[in-house]
Amino acid sequence: MTDRALAVVRAGALTTVQDRGRPGHAHVGVPRSGALDAPAAALVNRLVGNPPGAAVLETTLTGCALRPRCPVTVAVGGAPCRVTVDGRPVPWGAPVDVPAGALLDVGAAEAGVRAYVGVSGGVLVEPVLGSRSTDLLSGLGPPPLADGTVLPLGRPGEPPARVDVAPQPAPAAELVLRVTPGPRADWFTPEALRVFTTLPYRVSSASNRIGLRLDGPALPRSRTGELPSEGMVLGAVQVPPGDGPVVSLAAPPPAGGSPRLRLRLPAYLAAVAQ
Repeated sequence: MTDRALAVVRAGALTTVQDRGRPGHAHVGVPRSGALDAPAAALVNRLVGNPPGAAVLETTLTGCALRPRCPVTVAVGGAPCRVTVDGRPVPWGAPVDVPAGALLDVGAAEAGVRAYVGVSGGVLVEPVLGSRSTDLLSGLGPPPLADGTVLPLGRPGEPPARVDVAPQPAPAAELVLRVTPGPRADWFTPEALRVFTTLPYRVSSASNRIGLRLDGPALPRSRTGELPSEGMVLGAVQVPPGDGPVVSLAAPPPAGGSPRLRLRLPAYLAAVAQ
C-alpha cells in the first residue's frame, strides 16, 4: 500500500468531495456548490498542512469510514463526532497521523449535521470548471461517494502545525437570521413579513445541500400566480405555493418561479449548514 489514495469503506448517508466551489458561472446555469461550512473546511485543511482551498470530504449526519493506502495526516471538524483509528479513539478537531491500511472511522454527528475530513495532500479528483466540488444539482464534479470508491490524494505540503486542539464553536440549537426584503417582497402581505420575522420555523428533514426547507406558519401572498423564471442566489428564500419557505444554499437551482425574500446568508451559511 504505497500509492497516494484513500479507499471508502463506509460512505455514510451522503459524503461528497467539496472545496471552495465554482462561483461565477450562474449565468450559464452552474451553481456555486462548495463546502457549506466553509470555515470548518478551511480549518481541517490548515490542521493537516493543506492550502485553504484544497478538497476535503463533507459528511452528512452518519459520518464515513476510510482506509488510506499511504500514511496520512487527517483532521475532522465541523459537526462534533466520535473519531477512531482501528477502533481506538483519536481527537476530533486536531491533526491525527493515520498509518497506511488503518481504518479511520468518522462517527455520527453528535450535534449539527456536517463533518469535514481534511487529508494531507487534499483529495485530488479531476477539477471541473476550476473546482473539485460535487454538485448534486448539475451533476458536475465527482459523484457522491459509494462504498469501494477510491480517491486519489495529492502530495502533502509543509508539515502541519501541531496543536492540542483547535477551538470550534458548537452548532447552535436555535438560529436567528437577519432578513432583508427581496425584489419580490411585494408579493407577500405585511402580515406574512411579520409572521416570518417573529414566529419560529423548524428545519425539515426534506432539506439537502440545495435548499433548507422550513416547516412553520404559512406566508400569505398579496397576489396569486407565478413569476417568470428568475435566477436564484445564495440565501434567497423561495416560497412555493402551499408549501413552506425554502432557503437556497450553496447549490441553488438556476431559476425558480415563486416569489422570494432575501436572507443575509453568507455570514450565516456555516451555522445554517449545521
